[in-house]
Amino acid sequence: MTRNDVTEMIVFNRIKKSIKWSEIAKKLGQSKEWTTAACLGQMTLTKKQADIVGKLLDLPKDAVQLLQVVPYKGSLPGAVPTDPLIYRWYEIVNVYGTTIKELIHEEFGDGIMSAIDFSMDIRREPDPKGDRVRVVLSGKFLPYKTY
Repeated sequence: MTRNDVTEMIVFNRIKKSIKWSEIAKKLGQSKEWTTAACLGQMTLTKKQADIVGKLLDLPKDAVQLLQVVPYKGSLPGAVPTDPLIYRWYEIVNVYGTTIKELIHEEFGDGIMSAIDFSMDIRREPDPKGDRVRVVLSGKFLPYKTY
């Protein structure tokens, strides 16, 4: 069994049992964003968290153990993504990446936004012209050091 097999089991069993990501997150005491990333193979769960997910989704013991192993992060293939929603994020970075970089450097100096000390919040924003997706990404600024 591989971590990808576990991810597929999680996705299938979650759908089969009609459980929302937010419900799993509530049981774990974590955000829906972190919980979803963890269940999709991008984060490491503690033993307690892995046991909870295992019970909720009827996972075998081996799968629960694999949830506790540090994953190989980065779930997208090297080629341009073809899924329309993921492609739009790719497009956002292609179009606005240099702008984001310039504005972060202008405001903070030479450095990066951490994806380790990081949080994300995804919400629906009602709008009379059609509901909007609000995504807030918050990462600690890490300046480059001189030595």
